[in-house]
This record gives sequence, C-alpha cells and structure tokens, in this order.
Amino acid sequence: MDILILIVAMILVGLIMGWVAGLIWKDNRPIGVQGDYIVAVISAIVIGLLDWYVIPAMGFKDPWIKYLGVALEPPLGALAVLWIIRAAKKQ
Repeated sequence: MDILILIVAMILVGLIMGWVAGLIWKDNRPIGVQGDYIVAVISAIVIGLLDWYVIPAMGFKDPWIKYLGVALEPPLGALAVLWIIRAAKKQ
C-alpha cells in the first residue's frame, strides 16, 4: 500500500514540477507542454522509487532520512532533467 501512495504522490509532484517548469522557462519548451509534464512525472517517479529503496539499502536506519530524500530529491531531480533537456536542445 505504501508503494501505491508513493507513486500517486510522485505523479502529483511531477505534474507540479511540469507546471513550475513552465513558469521558469516560459518561452523555452523544446519538447512541448505535454512533453514537460510527461518527463517530469516519469523522472519524479523513478527518483522517488530509487530513494524509497536505495536509502534504506545504504544502511540508513532512521526512516526520516528516507522520507526527507523522497520529499526533496524528486522535485529537484525533475527540474534538473527538464533543464538538461533544454540545454541539450539548444546545441
């Protein structure tokens, strides 16, 4: 059940980050509006799942470290992926 909640939360985070990307880079959408949302959702889900499973596997016993990683890294990672796409499309 926790994994389902995590995936739904990461979908929402990805949608929010797709919207935020539109605010940051207003006229620079090389993959389109839908592409921004799709990339942000996929990257948020992947990063969130990696954090959920990798942080405990690294030996961190405190669950708050896992929750902090899941809360901070997917939004920042989604924006980083969108920035990389924009930088690559400029070339």
